[in-house]
Amino acid sequence: MKYIVWRKYFVLFVFFVGLGASVSVAFANHSWGGYHWARTANPFILKLGYNTSSAWKSSLAGASADWSQSSVLDLAIVPSQTNPKNCKPINGRVEVCDSKYGNNGWLGLASIWANGKHITQGTIKLNDTYFNTPTYNTSAWRNLVMCQEIAHTVGLDHQDEDFYNAPLGTCMDYTIDPTPNQHPNQHDYDELEIIYAHLDSISTLSQTVTAKAGQDIDHENRATWGKEIHTSLDKRTSVFERDFGNNEKAFTFVFWTGEKTD
Repeated sequence: MKYIVWRKYFVLFVFFVGLGASVSVAFANHSWGGYHWARTANPFILKLGYNTSSAWKSSLAGASADWSQSSVLDLAIVPSQTNPKNCKPINGRVEVCDSKYGNNGWLGLASIWANGKHITQGTIKLNDTYFNTPTYNTSAWRNLVMCQEIAHTVGLDHQDEDFYNAPLGTCMDYTIDPTPNQHPNQHDYDELEIIYAHLDSISTLSQTVTAKAGQDIDHENRATWGKEIHTSLDKRTSVFERDFGNNEKAFTFVFWTGEKTD
């Protein structure tokens, strides 16, 4: 089966609601610690493992097309190689999964494994326990969360973490109304160009690269996520770091729902 690559010559119309579309940014500054995929050429192709139900098909395709508008990145949707419930990582790619992960308080998780500053594998988990409820079962919420979680796996952090600020017109902005924030904005593309401005002498976009095994992080057991190294003021976003030693780490970005857990 051939995989889908979203190329630069596709015409994409991105609709921003309200004033978010007109926000101008002088410089980009929301890299996540400089973590990036090692590669020897731009644009590079990053494979996204398709492990989602049909309810997520449109959001995955749309977010892949959006981020592929970057001059340095093409995303390729490829067949599944993992179980959606476990969503084990595979070297050289990002696995995108959805399942009913339970009333655990998180809407979405994005995890990356890194050797030094080089990302070696990643996973995205979308919690249908919440997305099957009236609050989150909307295309706007699905698009925002999918767009944001993919961004974390290529090295982007949030632009803003205040849910009550005026929307910036980007999925990297937290908001109580996802409608204006379903896509990247120019600030995001500028940051990707900064992160991937240099080339590497090696590539981590291969299943032959060395990385920690998936069982080192059990998303059902928060104790395996490592230490919490960042949390937003309203406690609705967090980042956890698991240090394996030998310059290998895993980071988990958590989008909390703000709702009570069982």
